[in-house]
Amino acid sequence: MSSASKERNGQRKPAALRAPLRGIWGNVSAARKLYRASKIDRVKILKGGVPARYTRVLARGMNVSKEKLYTTVGLARATVDRKVLRDAFLSADEGERVVGIARLVGQVQSMVEESGNPDGFDAGKWLADWLDRPLPALAGKAPAEFMDTADGRALVSDLLAQQQSGTYA
Repeated sequence: MSSASKERNGQRKPAALRAPLRGIWGNVSAARKLYRASKIDRVKILKGGVPARYTRVLARGMNVSKEKLYTTVGLARATVDRKVLRDAFLSADEGERVVGIARLVGQVQSMVEESGNPDGFDAGKWLADWLDRPLPALAGKAPAEFMDTADGRALVSDLLAQQQSGTYA
């Protein structure tokens, strides 16, 4: 198995490859960076690997349990927990799901920064609460029900943008 295949399959990367990622994945502020990154940069980030431990960082930043985060984005708890213990990376699909919800946290933070005073605002907690609220625009379903697919995450992102612009239905 090639080195690239091992990395995509959640195996541990050499320390020299992990070190530069610590700055990106060490705290929930990566969410804003991920939201503002170009698609090309996000592809590079995803191909570089999303550390499984970032799920814990993100869950803490959203003030939810890891189980709640895993369920929301459709991750298998045992698989992710095993990867966290091995200091391994998520698969490409798992990483994309986690980056997708992190981008939403970054989107909310950016919206608040653009609209007013972000002091004291907790974008992660606000998003976690909002994801569980049924919305008329989603036929009475909660946005969390759409977080396990790329199209669902895009739909939720569009709803957030509509709320900011005042065109929310």
